[in-house]
Amino acid sequence: MPQKEKDNIISQTVSKYGGKLMSYIRPKVKNAEDAEDILQEVWYQFSSITNLSEIVNVGGWLYRVTANKITDKYRKKKTENLEDFVYEDEDGDFSIKDILLMDESAGPEVKMFQDEIWKKLFEALEELPEKQRLVYVENELNDKTLQEIADEHGENIKTIISRKNYAVKHLRNRLRKLYEDLNS
Repeated sequence: MPQKEKDNIISQTVSKYGGKLMSYIRPKVKNAEDAEDILQEVWYQFSSITNLSEIVNVGGWLYRVTANKITDKYRKKKTENLEDFVYEDEDGDFSIKDILLMDESAGPEVKMFQDEIWKKLFEALEELPEKQRLVYVENELNDKTLQEIADEHGENIKTIISRKNYAVKHLRNRLRKLYEDLNS
């Protein structure tokens, strides 16, 4: 296939499916930057195909690749949802997430610290009222949007947001105590 013909097919496909794919991606990721990254990866993979005319169902192929890219993004970011747990002191930020993501080569002390953080995190989750815990776990650990949770439970989105905020405040306080205990 001549390059000019390939460029024309790519251009037409981007025009036809760009908005639709972004609308498909956006509710499934946390922010617009992630959505744009995924869409760029899809277009890159599409443009890398040697013979585009061999794709029988372009729309089906694009949505399948997009779904796979979204899944890949979540696999890479699974543990990054702990960003909310940051304790700020006068020296700057101390991020518990950074410690949880260290590998075992960091030493046995780090491994002990990681185990203690995970233990305290799950203890703190158990202390939450059931509805707050459910919202937190569904949103942060199961990657559901707050709107999806509201729809599934027939609740107002503001109620779900409030429950999530209460859960985050409780978990921050509990992890702050852990940080202070470990540094005293």
